[in-house]
Amino acid sequence: MKTYKYKVEGVEYAVNIEEVEGNVAKVTVNDVPFEVELTERIRPTGSAPKKPVVIATPEPKQAAAPAPQPAAPASAGAPGAGKKVIAPLPGTITSVEVAVGQTVKTGDTVIVLEAMKMQNNIEAECDGTVTSVCVNKGDSVMEGAVLVTIG
Repeated sequence: MKTYKYKVEGVEYAVNIEEVEGNVAKVTVNDVPFEVELTERIRPTGSAPKKPVVIATPEPKQAAAPAPQPAAPASAGAPGAGKKVIAPLPGTITSVEVAVGQTVKTGDTVIVLEAMKMQNNIEAECDGTVTSVCVNKGDSVMEGAVLVTIG
């Protein structure tokens, strides 16, 4: 396993490359597992193997598996229709304050996210009805992940 440290738009990431088979790499980014599809297979040249070019998608593929892997909630698969409430930074969901079908107003707390040892209230940015809840308590999320959708 090889560990790399990256900084993207001021956010630091620790990337561990677990294994590479063909053009699929199993990596862990800040303790969240991903399967990354490479644009081409890695072919060794001479005695030193070619380093992989990792191309990650903006939203991680989440699979149901033993903790600490994030899992898709049973109540919602893909985000519903409406305005998406996204994670402003990576962290762990400590509380889900809304349910599908619930009416919310601008400024209502919909999710509590722990990041860097601080509790962050994630608030609704518009009035409406919750059309999907995409996370569960205890899930790890990356910056930009869809948490809730308000229609």
